[in-house]
Amino acid sequence: MNILIAEDDRISLRILEKNIRDWGYESVMVENGEDALKKISCPEVRLAILDWMMPGINGLEICKIIRQQGHSNYTYIILLTGKDQQQDIIEGLEAGADDYMIKPVNFLELRARIQTGKRIIDLEDRLLESNRKLKDLACHDGLTSLWNRSRILGFLEDELEIAKRGNSLVSAIMIDIDNFKQANDKFGHFSGDIVLQEVAHRLKKNVRQYDRIGRYGGDEILVVLPRCGPADAMEIADRLRRAVGREKIKTPKGLLDVTVTLGCASTKAGGRTSAEKLIQSSDMALYRGKQHGRNCVISDGGDHPL
Repeated sequence: MNILIAEDDRISLRILEKNIRDWGYESVMVENGEDALKKISCPEVRLAILDWMMPGINGLEICKIIRQQGHSNYTYIILLTGKDQQQDIIEGLEAGADDYMIKPVNFLELRARIQTGKRIIDLEDRLLESNRKLKDLACHDGLTSLWNRSRILGFLEDELEIAKRGNSLVSAIMIDIDNFKQANDKFGHFSGDIVLQEVAHRLKKNVRQYDRIGRYGGDEILVVLPRCGPADAMEIADRLRRAVGREKIKTPKGLLDVTVTLGCASTKAGGRTSAEKLIQSSDMALYRGKQHGRNCVISDGGDHPL
């Protein structure tokens, strides 16, 4: 953990730096408020020891600015000052300082307060990581790790809005695993889950970097293609079809031949298409592909199957 030390007295600064180094921490040293404000914004600085009285911006003002900015990584601040009146302490804490020490500094006490700050920072980091994982779980399908239904529909809505403003195209591909229900009934749901996971993995590896792919429901998978017209959508869809069917999928019941059918739909240039309409069109194309014999790509424009 890096500790910022902001102290305009060079002797005091060096003494603080030596003790902090001896305690096993890295330090960043500055002698004025402006430099302290720049350094305290660095992600690697998680704890700051600020002298209240410094040239330029003082420690109290830095506390206020940092708390108003609301950085994603919390910075624990210990304010040092010769002021020892109760009102001064209250003013420092209300400005955003986490702790307060009266000069001259007792270094055993300072070490204990730094350890307390580190524990709080560690707790904050664990909480942020837990929140990130919860948010990730809320947006992804638990089985396939693809975006879940609500998230992929949200992406589609967003891309349609962007396309409307920029007069560009958006395409959607609805994908269905051929004979998936029969495979589940014959080989069991555990093997079916493995098939769905592997199909999702192969599809995800073969979409463009800026495309979005999510589990729409059951064994249906939706791909959102920004800035993509009908011809490119058909080409991408056929690449996905071939990627899935190229190799058999290993399951506890043996190697299985798995294919997918894909239905493509695209917005019209200058037109306004709703997400519901685009999904409906891709779903109808998918249905025609199933009628055609599966393992193919069909567009809503009636293009010949690939």
